[in-house]
Amino acid sequence: MATALHPLSSYDESKVPDASNMCFGIVVSEWNSEITDALLKGAVSTLEKHGALPENIHVKTVPGSFELIYGAHQMTLNGGYDAIIILGSVIRGETPHFDYICQGVTAGIAQLNAKSEIPVIYGLLTTDTLDQARDRSGGKMGNKGDECAVVAIKMAKF
Repeated sequence: MATALHPLSSYDESKVPDASNMCFGIVVSEWNSEITDALLKGAVSTLEKHGALPENIHVKTVPGSFELIYGAHQMTLNGGYDAIIILGSVIRGETPHFDYICQGVTAGIAQLNAKSEIPVIYGLLTTDTLDQARDRSGGKMGNKGDECAVVAIKMAKF
Protein backbone atom coordinates (compact mmCIF):
# COMPACT_ATOMS: atom_id res chain seq x y z
CA MET A 1 0.00 0.00 0.00
CA ALA A 2 1.29 3.43 -0.87
CA THR A 3 1.85 5.99 1.83
CA ALA A 4 3.75 9.25 1.88
CA LEU A 5 6.66 7.31 3.39
CA HIS A 6 6.51 4.25 1.13
CA PRO A 7 5.65 4.71 -2.55
CA LEU A 8 4.31 1.73 -4.52
CA SER A 9 7.41 1.43 -6.70
CA SER A 10 9.88 1.48 -3.81
CA TYR A 11 11.27 -1.93 -2.81
CA ASP A 12 14.51 -3.74 -2.05
CA GLU A 13 15.50 -5.29 -5.40
CA SER A 14 17.90 -7.69 -3.69
CA LYS A 15 14.92 -9.45 -2.06
CA VAL A 16 13.18 -10.22 -5.36
CA PRO A 17 13.83 -13.73 -6.73
CA ASP A 18 14.95 -14.32 -10.30
CA ALA A 19 11.88 -14.62 -12.53
CA SER A 20 13.62 -16.02 -15.62
CA ASN A 21 11.97 -19.46 -15.28
CA MET A 22 8.53 -18.13 -14.35
CA CYS A 23 5.37 -17.60 -16.40
CA PHE A 24 2.85 -14.87 -15.53
CA GLY A 25 -0.72 -14.17 -16.54
CA ILE A 26 -2.03 -10.63 -16.36
CA VAL A 27 -5.71 -9.76 -16.61
CA VAL A 28 -6.28 -6.05 -17.18
CA SER A 29 -9.52 -4.07 -17.32
CA GLU A 30 -10.24 -1.90 -20.35
CA TRP A 31 -12.29 0.49 -18.16
CA ASN A 32 -10.29 3.59 -17.12
CA SER A 33 -7.69 2.60 -19.72
CA GLU A 34 -5.54 5.66 -19.08
CA ILE A 35 -4.88 4.19 -15.64
CA THR A 36 -4.92 0.48 -16.44
CA ASP A 37 -2.56 0.86 -19.40
CA ALA A 38 -0.06 2.56 -17.10
CA LEU A 39 -0.49 -0.19 -14.48
CA LEU A 40 0.12 -2.82 -17.15
CA LYS A 41 3.23 -1.05 -18.41
CA GLY A 42 4.60 -0.94 -14.86
CA ALA A 43 3.86 -4.61 -14.20
CA VAL A 44 5.38 -5.86 -17.44
CA SER A 45 8.51 -3.73 -17.16
CA THR A 46 9.08 -4.84 -13.56
CA LEU A 47 8.59 -8.52 -14.41
CA GLU A 48 11.10 -8.18 -17.26
CA LYS A 49 13.51 -6.23 -15.04
CA HIS A 50 13.62 -9.26 -12.75
CA GLY A 51 14.23 -11.74 -15.55
CA ALA A 52 10.80 -12.74 -16.86
CA LEU A 53 10.93 -13.36 -20.59
CA PRO A 54 8.43 -11.39 -22.70
CA GLU A 55 7.04 -14.63 -24.14
CA ASN A 56 6.27 -15.79 -20.58
CA ILE A 57 4.06 -12.78 -19.81
CA HIS A 58 0.54 -13.35 -21.16
CA VAL A 59 -1.90 -10.43 -21.10
CA LYS A 60 -5.67 -10.74 -21.46
CA THR A 61 -8.15 -7.88 -21.33
CA VAL A 62 -11.64 -7.78 -19.87
CA PRO A 63 -14.21 -4.99 -20.24
CA GLY A 64 -14.40 -3.88 -16.62
CA SER A 65 -13.08 -4.48 -13.14
CA PHE A 66 -15.80 -6.94 -12.10
CA GLU A 67 -14.80 -9.20 -15.00
CA LEU A 68 -11.26 -9.46 -13.60
CA ILE A 69 -12.52 -12.29 -11.38
CA TYR A 70 -13.66 -14.40 -14.33
CA GLY A 71 -10.51 -13.65 -16.31
CA ALA A 72 -8.24 -14.61 -13.42
CA HIS A 73 -10.26 -17.76 -12.76
CA GLN A 74 -9.93 -18.85 -16.39
CA MET A 75 -6.18 -18.29 -16.21
CA THR A 76 -5.94 -20.44 -13.08
CA LEU A 77 -7.65 -23.25 -14.99
CA ASN A 78 -5.97 -22.99 -18.38
CA GLY A 79 -2.51 -21.66 -18.03
CA GLY A 80 0.53 -23.19 -16.48
CA TYR A 81 1.15 -19.83 -14.83
CA ASP A 82 3.27 -19.35 -11.73
CA ALA A 83 1.19 -16.32 -10.70
CA ILE A 84 -1.62 -14.19 -12.07
CA ILE A 85 -1.95 -10.43 -11.66
CA ILE A 86 -5.24 -8.56 -11.94
CA LEU A 87 -5.09 -4.86 -12.83
CA GLY A 88 -8.03 -2.49 -12.71
CA SER A 89 -9.14 0.94 -11.58
CA VAL A 90 -12.40 1.93 -9.93
CA ILE A 91 -12.94 5.63 -9.23
CA ARG A 92 -15.66 6.68 -6.81
CA GLY A 93 -18.69 8.27 -8.43
CA GLU A 94 -22.02 9.56 -7.19
CA THR A 95 -23.70 6.16 -6.73
CA PRO A 96 -22.95 3.09 -4.59
CA HIS A 97 -21.74 1.24 -7.72
CA PHE A 98 -18.14 1.90 -6.58
CA ASP A 99 -18.73 0.05 -3.31
CA TYR A 100 -20.36 -2.95 -4.98
CA ILE A 101 -17.61 -3.35 -7.56
CA CYS A 102 -14.77 -2.93 -5.04
CA GLN A 103 -16.33 -5.37 -2.57
CA GLY A 104 -17.21 -7.89 -5.27
CA VAL A 105 -13.76 -7.92 -6.86
CA THR A 106 -12.04 -8.10 -3.49
CA ALA A 107 -14.19 -11.04 -2.37
CA GLY A 108 -13.80 -12.81 -5.73
CA ILE A 109 -10.03 -12.54 -5.77
CA ALA A 110 -9.84 -13.61 -2.12
CA GLN A 111 -11.91 -16.69 -2.97
CA LEU A 112 -9.65 -17.52 -5.92
CA ASN A 113 -6.61 -17.29 -3.68
CA ALA A 114 -8.20 -19.59 -1.10
CA LYS A 115 -9.13 -22.25 -3.68
CA SER A 116 -6.47 -22.02 -6.38
CA GLU A 117 -3.01 -23.53 -6.52
CA ILE A 118 -1.80 -20.32 -8.18
CA PRO A 119 -1.47 -16.96 -6.40
CA VAL A 120 -3.71 -14.23 -7.80
CA ILE A 121 -2.27 -10.80 -7.09
CA TYR A 122 -4.71 -7.98 -6.34
CA GLY A 123 -3.97 -4.90 -8.42
CA LEU A 124 -7.27 -3.04 -8.25
CA LEU A 125 -6.89 0.67 -7.60
CA THR A 126 -9.84 1.97 -5.59
CA THR A 127 -9.58 5.73 -5.48
CA ASP A 128 -11.83 8.69 -4.82
CA THR A 129 -10.54 10.74 -7.77
CA LEU A 130 -8.87 10.40 -11.14
CA ASP A 131 -5.88 12.34 -9.80
CA GLN A 132 -5.42 9.76 -7.02
CA ALA A 133 -5.50 6.99 -9.63
CA ARG A 134 -2.92 8.82 -11.75
CA ASP A 135 -0.71 9.26 -8.67
CA ARG A 136 -0.78 5.47 -8.13
CA SER A 137 -0.28 4.43 -11.76
CA GLY A 138 3.08 6.04 -12.35
CA GLY A 139 2.68 9.39 -10.62
CA LYS A 140 3.97 10.71 -7.32
CA MET A 141 2.91 7.60 -5.35
CA GLY A 142 4.63 5.19 -7.76
CA ASN A 143 2.94 2.47 -9.78
CA LYS A 144 0.75 -0.27 -8.32
CA GLY A 145 1.69 -2.36 -11.36
CA ASP A 146 5.32 -2.40 -10.18
CA GLU A 147 4.24 -3.51 -6.72
CA CYS A 148 1.99 -6.26 -8.10
CA ALA A 149 4.81 -7.63 -10.27
CA VAL A 150 7.16 -7.86 -7.29
CA VAL A 151 4.46 -9.55 -5.22
CA ALA A 152 3.74 -11.99 -8.07
CA ILE A 153 7.41 -12.99 -8.32
CA LYS A 154 7.70 -13.46 -4.57
CA MET A 155 4.47 -15.45 -4.32
CA ALA A 156 5.39 -17.62 -7.31
CA LYS A 157 8.59 -18.50 -5.46
CA PHE A 158 6.66 -19.16 -2.22
